[in-house]
Amino acid sequence: MIKIIRATTVPESLNTFCKGMLQELSEKYEVVGLSSPGEALERVAEREGVRTIAVPMERHISLSKDFKALLLLIRTFRNEKPTMVHSMTPKAGLLCTLAGKVCRVPVRVHTFTGLVFPTATGLKRKILMATDWLTCACATHIIPEGEGVKNDLLNNGITQKPLKVLGYGNVRGVDLNFYSRRSEVMKLAAEIKKDVFTFVFVGRIVRDKGINELCQAMDKLSKSVQARLILVGIFEDSLDPISDDARGLIENNPAIEFVGSKYGDELLSYYAASDCFVFPSYREGFPNTVIEAGAMGLPSIVTDINGSREIIRQGKNGVVIPSKDADALYKAMMDMVNDNAARDRMADNAREMIASRFEQGFVRNCLYDFYDELLEKYV
Repeated sequence: MIKIIRATTVPESLNTFCKGMLQELSEKYEVVGLSSPGEALERVAEREGVRTIAVPMERHISLSKDFKALLLLIRTFRNEKPTMVHSMTPKAGLLCTLAGKVCRVPVRVHTFTGLVFPTATGLKRKILMATDWLTCACATHIIPEGEGVKNDLLNNGITQKPLKVLGYGNVRGVDLNFYSRRSEVMKLAAEIKKDVFTFVFVGRIVRDKGINELCQAMDKLSKSVQARLILVGIFEDSLDPISDDARGLIENNPAIEFVGSKYGDELLSYYAASDCFVFPSYREGFPNTVIEAGAMGLPSIVTDINGSREIIRQGKNGVVIPSKDADALYKAMMDMVNDNAARDRMADNAREMIASRFEQGFVRNCLYDFYDELLEKYV
């Protein structure tokens, strides 16, 4: 039987992106999950019914640890002899495609879910571009998550290999049965909902997600209209801290509510209790939270970046504004509060526009067809 290794740097990514997928694939292929060790990797093995392999990998550059991980991957691939290795996330992509090339794995696929270099500068940008170039050089097939990522790879000379965007770009899809206003969700939402216009942000509370501008805009908005902003996520102060001013606004402005990370129906209840999703990120591949919010029937305010501009159609299911522009964000938020007709029209369109392009079954079938095409000659 053909063996496929699906790999991510950290187990949480494998647990999230491949939920249910590995089990489905194992009906036709021998499937192995690979990532750094952790409880999430154990959950993958139990839920999906597949074998897993733990290889410690660092998300950030660590030459000694990266070299050790590369040697472990080479040994693993030589022992496992897979027909295909399919990696996601940057470090797993670099190390797995390189190890796969050394071991002559026939099919080496990497999915770029986002690119960091477009917003980096100086030496860091050059290093990031070099690692992406090496990943592409060692891969036999490259899947960019959306046309924006594809264009960045081609226009910046990272690769000239053929790039295949699957479906409408998103590689995860959304389970519309789960992401719905079920009675269990609405019961929880009733405890959160207030008689005030509510914006919600879901994601990491970091600079790159536009939190500085979001807090600034919300602070200004709260001085003229009755509205609140709920922040769902975690801070990453050691990796990408927000400004002291933004931190102060989160702590001191009662219109800004930080609630931490939420999962499952509890997360959905925050979508259901809100009137508009706001996501002013600087860079993305294809942001799943924008898709989730749309599936929950929310109009969105997003920035004009990869992924977000492909999900949101201006004036139809949301509003697209320039990134790093607090004034534009404030105006869009004010318009969303005041223009009931436009907001209701976008809300009415939101779920259907997600369902028609990003329903999970459709997204997965695009990937499965791609696998069948690549692996046909090895059957």
